[in-house]
Amino acid sequence: MSGHSKWHNIQGRKGAQDKKRGKIFQKLSRDLYQAAKAGGPEPDGNPQLRLVIDKAHAANMPKDNIQRAIDKASGQGGANYEEITYEGYGPAGTAIMVSCLTDNKNRTAAAVRSAFSHHGGSLGSNGSVSYMFDRKGYIVILRDGLDVDEDSMLMDVLDAGGEDMRADEDQFEIFTQPSDLTSVRDALQDKYDLDTAEVTMFPQNKTAVPSDKVSQYTGLIDELDENDDVQDVYEAAELPESAE
Repeated sequence: MSGHSKWHNIQGRKGAQDKKRGKIFQKLSRDLYQAAKAGGPEPDGNPQLRLVIDKAHAANMPKDNIQRAIDKASGQGGANYEEITYEGYGPAGTAIMVSCLTDNKNRTAAAVRSAFSHHGGSLGSNGSVSYMFDRKGYIVILRDGLDVDEDSMLMDVLDAGGEDMRADEDQFEIFTQPSDLTSVRDALQDKYDLDTAEVTMFPQNKTAVPSDKVSQYTGLIDELDENDDVQDVYEAAELPESAE
């Protein structure tokens, strides 16, 4: 029995690792698609695509998976993918935006609507919560192995056309206007290795989730994250410290 139990534990760990790896590959596939869609499928002429390909290689993503994601952006492989954003309210009225990439809008809409209803939320109409978010260019530079102080980095960011910077012991976070992301990224890429460079959404304010709603709220976010059609979930929620 002990041998069976040991094998069962090994299987469980492997299953969790495979699931985590699958989610990483899924996210990278979406990033590859978006980069190729925005700047073309040739990495030599698309710095953002080169950045994501490098990240995919570092994560040991198979070359076939990388190429398949790029092919989707150029309409190859027989499937036509469409980007759709859903807006809704989670438990306690928290604003949530769900960015999806799908080849079947009906399937995706039904799944997103079901996730909200399962966990005490509801879908809203277009524009119902998007005004509560700011769209920004976002760049991350990791500090590990980097010999530069915050003042020097800020000067480089401002010289490159960046809007603002936030620093902690692990990383520099750089914010730009969405239209300036490419030029700021290219300027900083000449001096630093970039971990992230994307346009994303930031909440203007956050709604506190009461402790009795935390389980509902996290259940909703988990269900959305598990959906293969969901690219990103943008939240305007603040959880109690004990739940973070």
